[in-house]
Amino acid sequence: MDIAEVARRSGVPASTLRYYEEKGLIRSVGRQGLRRLFDASVLERLALIALGRAAGLSLDEIAGMFAQDGRPAIDRQLLADKADELDKTIRKLTTMRDGLRHAATCSAPSHLECPKFRRLMGFAALNVSHEKRKASASGKNSKTQTRKPQR
Repeated sequence: MDIAEVARRSGVPASTLRYYEEKGLIRSVGRQGLRRLFDASVLERLALIALGRAAGLSLDEIAGMFAQDGRPAIDRQLLADKADELDKTIRKLTTMRDGLRHAATCSAPSHLECPKFRRLMGFAALNVSHEKRKASASGKNSKTQTRKPQR
């Protein structure tokens, strides 16, 4: 299959396919003129990559889930850790959603007079502080860190 066919069938743009190849996530099997050719199994591999991305895995984490021969070698502990991380995010978002719903209907004269709204503000401030400490500990500054755009 040439790169245009893979892009059409997978929904992944050709530029992303070239990037994935550059990162070692997929491999072309040859060329037809200037076009890369791929084995049909690349579609399954792209589906696994899409699943990993949807779960919040980085491309490097996804790349580590393939053995040298190209077969999946999925790290079960990484999946369990990611599931725990998602649970934490879900709890945080649920708390935020519930607080916002309450704030939208709160009968207090001012939101700042509502104890539940004040707790929500404290929760948000705590999360900002925690994220800054986490970024600082890992040597990253969230405001100045540059990232290569996701494709």
